[in-house]
Amino acid sequence: MIRKILKWAGVTLLVVIVGLTAGFTFIKQNIDGRSNRKYAFEKERLNIKSDSATLARGKHLTIIKGCQDCHGADLGGKIMNDDKPVGRLVASNLTTGKGGIPHNYTTADWITAFRHGVGKNGRALIFMPSHETTLLSKEDMSAIISYCQQVPKVDREFPSIQLGPVAYVMSYFDKMPLLSVEKIDHKRPMIARVDSAEGVQQGKYLAVSCSGCHRPDFKGGDPLAPGLPPVPDLTTTGNVGKWTQQQFIQTLRTGTTPSGHQLKNEEMPWQMTAQYEQKELASLYQFFRTIH
Repeated sequence: MIRKILKWAGVTLLVVIVGLTAGFTFIKQNIDGRSNRKYAFEKERLNIKSDSATLARGKHLTIIKGCQDCHGADLGGKIMNDDKPVGRLVASNLTTGKGGIPHNYTTADWITAFRHGVGKNGRALIFMPSHETTLLSKEDMSAIISYCQQVPKVDREFPSIQLGPVAYVMSYFDKMPLLSVEKIDHKRPMIARVDSAEGVQQGKYLAVSCSGCHRPDFKGGDPLAPGLPPVPDLTTTGNVGKWTQQQFIQTLRTGTTPSGHQLKNEEMPWQMTAQYEQKELASLYQFFRTIH
């Protein structure tokens, strides 16, 4: 009797293993196929200025939009993660140094990356949040490109991105933003500029950068990855909605909540939000207060 039970247990385990292997093989082939698909978009133009005000605006945007958080303060890139479950995730070298972008990388190529999530080779950029940068105004996109085009060269080479099983599975079930090109309305025109005055409209524009973690409705939800805490609700229905504007700004400046809890920067990038201007943080708060 025991031998029969062990036999059936072994058969059941084998079936489960075969099923999981077949399922993962399908997922891997699906993601690899989508990653290697070629795209072609009409080349677009922007008026790229290089005056001091534009460059200062571009530098500020690379900070508050998370460009430096991923690609480094010098934009020379870095390895974001390197382990077998998730894989090797690389933020590329954005300078023209060794290992960086080629010298024939044009303004149109920059626009295609920001607007469509596609590289110079026509393939989707991996883990590039182009579904957020595509919503930049012409003025702000021009400022970022202008700043990136004049940063000093950094010689820094990296191995290629290599996805692990967790990244494959999470990407397949849309729990990880692998291919922004698939999330973008590619026919959506760019707006010329946005209201720079403190208020709800500026907050709405800036909040695009928050939507990747806190969800498009800003109500948070399940953890972004195993081992991470749940994502907070930023609206009036969540705990953050009970904070005053001063408490909200203080938290994003210091990483310490009104209750005294110290946020981990890798879970909530407060070191990045600390670089926002006062009116930008106030605008974010005012926008979140409009969502119920």
